[in-house]
Amino acid sequence: MGSFQKEVQRDTLMISKKGEQFMGFNIKKCTLEEVMQLQEISTTTFKETFGEQNSPEHMEAYLEKAFNVEQLERELANPDSHFFFALAEDEVAAYLKLNTDGAQSEEMGSDALEIERIYVKSAFQKHGLGRLLLNRALEMAGELGKSKVWLGVWEHNENALSFYKKKGFVQTGAHSFYMGDDEQTDLIMVKEL
Repeated sequence: MGSFQKEVQRDTLMISKKGEQFMGFNIKKCTLEEVMQLQEISTTTFKETFGEQNSPEHMEAYLEKAFNVEQLERELANPDSHFFFALAEDEVAAYLKLNTDGAQSEEMGSDALEIERIYVKSAFQKHGLGRLLLNRALEMAGELGKSKVWLGVWEHNENALSFYKKKGFVQTGAHSFYMGDDEQTDLIMVKEL
């Protein structure tokens, strides 16, 4: 068994798809009925993460396009997209969005799983939630028989770049990301399983 599998096994033994507790947090699948909670955590964490580096106009344009209720309902209804909440008691502290097959934001093949979003509220950062959600993604990739996991990270998000490099992701390319009409660069990072 490789070191990756041991790491995932060790951490995911503390997690279950039913929401078993880990360090005071539960992970649960997000449902269509929870779209308003999804919208709230999405907009809050995106603003906290990128608000200072972007103009208010570009931020509002992106939030309206990406996180309006109709858009989130379409994403939740897509069988190739999977959302998870990390809960601290009854509060949504973080969330994860995974894509496979046609839901992936780039053509990466049927053997790939995309981590499109992994965001943690600032009040809950530095408590292992990023690692917990990443391990849920890696666990799901294994369940689905995927051979790689990939994601896009803004080239100026040093904390995220450092985190993913430590977890074995390597940069394989880049693509454009639009914050309103402001073109930015996301680095594509891949972890082979």
